[in-house]
This record gives sequence, structure tokens and C-alpha cells, in this order.
Amino acid sequence: MSKQTIGLDSQVYDYLLSVSLREPEILQKLRYETANHPRANMQISPEQGQFMRLLVQLLGAKKTLEVGVFTGYSSLSVALALPADGKIVACDVSEEYTAIARRYWQQAGVADKIDLKLAPALESLDQLLATGQAGTFDFAFIDADKENYDGYYERCLQLVRPGGLIAIDNVLWSGRVANPQIQDQSTQIIRAINQKLRDDERVTLSLVPIGDGLTLALKR
Repeated sequence: MSKQTIGLDSQVYDYLLSVSLREPEILQKLRYETANHPRANMQISPEQGQFMRLLVQLLGAKKTLEVGVFTGYSSLSVALALPADGKIVACDVSEEYTAIARRYWQQAGVADKIDLKLAPALESLDQLLATGQAGTFDFAFIDADKENYDGYYERCLQLVRPGGLIAIDNVLWSGRVANPQIQDQSTQIIRAINQKLRDDERVTLSLVPIGDGLTLALKR
């Protein structure tokens, strides 16, 4: 829910970008196009995309998973960091939004790395499990409807290998999770998954205050 890291004033944020952002031109074009989209706040920030590229490279990832594609900034970021034989299984339900993603994947020359599954993500994840792909993914990124976050997390935890990483977006929820006066369903769901992750001994945990809050869960 944030196109830039929350909690930073504009001067500090602009400085952060000026000294650290290495955004490929194709990603910048996609980001600028998405900025005019009615749901533009669904896109991750450029510094988060760069951070995810670094994580993928550190992991030596070849097979990754994305739950929630939107216009494709995060999947394109990851695809650019993968080796030539790398693959992304990308789950979304919107033909309209992912049509933009497909166009940029093609322009960037990474379309062959991305297997887009247009179906409810829980169904797609269950199908991956049913076809024997548990423990075969190096990295998973969850950034979709909050109501199913717990289900996405549990399935991704089965799908990633030991030593694989799950990144979960929007865990600071524009700061609303810290305000006890806010009790809407989505906020309560994010609070619940945050509490669950804090106590989950199946993973090693860090909540990174980048973008709208990104939890990193390393499978033990």
C-alpha cells in the first residue's frame, strides 16, 4: 500500500534513491506507467524491488514463486536477477492487470522465465503441491489479498526448500497495524499474521521496514 518506504520524509527518501537506486530503464518505464493506474498504490517501491533482486542473487535462486502480480514490477525485478535458466511461477486473477505485466516481460526479454497462472492463487499453489513441487522453490513473494495471507504463507512454506526465503509484503500496512483504534478486517488479519510469524519456529524471521514493511521468513 505504499509506493515508497513509509516513515521517511521526502528529503530523506529522495536522498536514499539518489545514492542507492539502480533501476533498469525497463523497470522505470513500468513504474511510471503504473503510477497513472487507478490502483497505483498496489505497486511496490523501487527500492524494495532492488532489495528483492539482491535477495534473489544472494540466495542463488533459480526457481521462484510470486503470489500477486498486478502490473508486474516485482516479477520483472526478480526475473531480471535470475539466471538464464531461472523460472518464476506467478499467480494472479486479473487478466487486465497482468496484460500490462506481459507486455513489459516481453520487452525485457524475460517472458520465457515467467509462468503466469491466472486462477485463484490458493488453487494454483495447491496444484503445485499436488504435482510434487513441495520443497523445490528458492524464493516466494506474497503480495496479494490480505484475507488469504495465512493460506498463502502455509502453502509457500511447503513449497520452498529448507534455506529458502519467503517475503511477505504490506506487513506494516501504512502504520495502521500499530494503531489500536483501527480494527477493520484487513488490519486485523495483518496483525494476526505478524503475531503468528513472530512465534513460528519453522522459520528465522526479520521484519524489514522497507516499502510498506517486508517480512523475511527463512525456512529452517
